[in-house]
Amino acid sequence: MISNANAFTQGSTYTTWEIAVRHSRMEATKTAYRAVTREIEVTASPKFLPDRSSPENGYFFWAYTITLTNRGGETVQLKTRHWRITDAQGRLQEVRGAGVVGEEPVLKPGENFEYTSGVPLPTPSGFMTGTYGMVTAAGEEFDIDIPAFSLDTPQRERTIN
Repeated sequence: MISNANAFTQGSTYTTWEIAVRHSRMEATKTAYRAVTREIEVTASPKFLPDRSSPENGYFFWAYTITLTNRGGETVQLKTRHWRITDAQGRLQEVRGAGVVGEEPVLKPGENFEYTSGVPLPTPSGFMTGTYGMVTAAGEEFDIDIPAFSLDTPQRERTIN
């Protein structure tokens, strides 16, 4: 798990910012999107995967990394997910299910959980947003927002005649 607790300034109103992620042999900068609901922070970092895509066949694939951080004072558990995925033609796909990547993580105060998943689209761009269904240790159910994030392919060079 990567902790980026100091990646943004407290009280910031920005929904995106640049964070540095240290890999084993290099540093890379990723764009992250952020939402906070009931002191649960959700960040999303998408990345286009050209090796898993086939543009000539209308197939574009992205990986996205989600980090949930419990900045509150109570233990919570992620129970459900609801994604709204929209492609460049405005077509909406909704995905609902239990947990994330086969897990229903429990987050104590100060803990985080990170996972990476993927999404294909028939268009070279789109966006995703959604909610996670959470429950407190006392049994109270509530939803938290997943920030809307953009799925974009790298810009192609333009040819001028």
